[in-house]
Amino acid sequence: MLKRAHRGGPPSGGEGKPDGRGARFETPQLLAFDLLLRTASELDQQVAQALKPAEVTPAQYNVLRILRNAGTAGLACSDVSERLVRHDPDVTRLLDRLEARGFVQRSRDAEDRRVVTARITAKGRAVLDKLGESIAALHARQFDHLTRDEFRTLLSLLETFGFEAR
Repeated sequence: MLKRAHRGGPPSGGEGKPDGRGARFETPQLLAFDLLLRTASELDQQVAQALKPAEVTPAQYNVLRILRNAGTAGLACSDVSERLVRHDPDVTRLLDRLEARGFVQRSRDAEDRRVVTARITAKGRAVLDKLGESIAALHARQFDHLTRDEFRTLLSLLETFGFEAR
């Protein structure tokens, strides 16, 4: 869902030019798209490696953070699904795994039995607490090659796409 209006045409030129690695891209937009995906993939792989000692996947970590931020009220499973950074078609199975490990508990709504609410447990919060410093340090390293102004520019540019942080 894009929030901002389109501000003009795409950059032109650069068609068929090498990207520095010898690959050719038909348009500068394709080059930008490729670089965004490759960068996101590499950053995500680094997070996955950092989560391995806790035997938590990035998707599970994301769910735990979502539920911690929801507070004691928890969230309906459908709301958890909507807030995931990456769409997961089987949130039920993701929650099953977290519940089996004691990180999450689920309960049916008393008024509407179709609604299942998920809540993080103390054990789930402990996992997040244990990982907090190492993940924060990883993110700091991932962006430490940027100056403060470059980092602000990066955030501003990413925000122009209109997607909200989750």
